[in-house]
Amino acid sequence: MVQKTTKKTEVIYPDSDGKPMADNTVQFRWIVKIKENLELLFADDPNIFVAGDLLWYPVEGNNKNRQAPDIMVVLGQPKGDRGSYKQWEENDTPPQVVFEILSPGNRLRKMMDKLKFYEQYGVEEYYVYEPYDPELMGWIRSEGTLDIISEINNWVSPRLGINFVVEAGEMEIYKPDGERFLSFVELNQLRQQE
Repeated sequence: MVQKTTKKTEVIYPDSDGKPMADNTVQFRWIVKIKENLELLFADDPNIFVAGDLLWYPVEGNNKNRQAPDIMVVLGQPKGDRGSYKQWEENDTPPQVVFEILSPGNRLRKMMDKLKFYEQYGVEEYYVYEPYDPELMGWIRSEGTLDIISEINNWVSPRLGINFVVEAGEMEIYKPDGERFLSFVELNQLRQQE
């Protein structure tokens, strides 16, 4: 009698989906501004991981089920470099807050698919910013689903403590201390003034 041995196939989780981080300079500028300001905000907390355009795999064994949020924040997981975010290797902690910055090429269907994915895998706050026709949309988890935030202007993120203000055709984000999120150039200008 011949006994068959089953060899378990190792699942490869690519670090790249081959897609660009941004479609244009406006989208890229917003991604960098939000991601870097969140890094600054949480610089002293070793257990808040902030990433931009990092593939997130929520389920072990399935390398097709993934998203690469423009920005994601994971509270309770250590800072550090990762090729991708494999949730099962991170105490099964999903990103709690996710940001997407729209480009003219984004389609409603794609954004709805992302909303369903984020809802299914535990995101607590989901923010989408449209910089070309300045509009901010947000969803917050309530009883297992992501519900739209009906009044987003002057909204304060429960998890991050940041305040979103959309007026005069532009969005501004403020830290809990009231300081505005600044670009790298603005930060450098302030440093030079001091």
